[in-house]
Amino acid sequence: MNKCWCGSDLDYSVCHQEFDKKINYYKKRGVRTPPRSMIKNQKQIEGIKAAAVVNNGLLDHIEQNIKIGMSTEDIDVMTRKYLKEHNAHSADLNYEGYPKSICTSINNVVCHGIPSPNVILKNGDIINVDATSELNGYYADASRMFMIGNVSKEAERLVKVTKEAMYEGMKAIKPWKSHIGDIGAAIQRYAHINGYSVVEEFCGHGIGMTMHEDPYVFHFKPHEDTVLIVPGMVFTIEPMLNQGKRNVHLNFNDDWTVYTDDGLLSAQWEHTFLVTEDGVEIISK
Repeated sequence: MNKCWCGSDLDYSVCHQEFDKKINYYKKRGVRTPPRSMIKNQKQIEGIKAAAVVNNGLLDHIEQNIKIGMSTEDIDVMTRKYLKEHNAHSADLNYEGYPKSICTSINNVVCHGIPSPNVILKNGDIINVDATSELNGYYADASRMFMIGNVSKEAERLVKVTKEAMYEGMKAIKPWKSHIGDIGAAIQRYAHINGYSVVEEFCGHGIGMTMHEDPYVFHFKPHEDTVLIVPGMVFTIEPMLNQGKRNVHLNFNDDWTVYTDDGLLSAQWEHTFLVTEDGVEIISK
């Protein structure tokens, strides 16, 4: 038996032989194609999906319990307890020195907000909770926006449109036809139609065997060629839309928290997606 290069332990002729014929067809026509390292086999996909069950459950648990008067540290404690009970780990904790198990970004915080006992959720806040869970060496990543109490119509609309923009990016995923850059173009177009700007400093990314892998998934139309989208790719789409201008800055006191320059609101949604022969599957949300 000629084992397939993907590590599936299946014979190449029944696993990725036809896939490689398609890749070579596009390569010969000058299309930028993804390297084999971006392609997951079935065992890996099953492992990622198992991690996603935990990650989805964690965000469900937070959604059921988040409330006015809770500190963002309470959310971190909830995260640690939930992951321990499910034999999983936070991929955020100690990642390049990040000190907590989850990210909590409120109002004008764009991303990477660090949980703190001093940050208390108030009526009218919007908060992004971003979780990445590792289970048995596989990773899944997602974030959700939560509206605390009675939020303004402006905040509610931003949260809604940001989620819709992520799904516009998902609609651009067409196996063997579209490119990674098409995702960003669709997101940017939808955001601008609705009067919002798109943060360009952060992106979606491949995921599965590690927390961050290729490809780099733009949330705006890139000025470069991007790889063809093909079955077996697993990546996140996680646009950050700002109420005002797209400009952001880093809090140099903690080297993590990112704010809007103008102090206006920001929102983010993130799912992990699997590209299939027929289209796309949401794995973690």
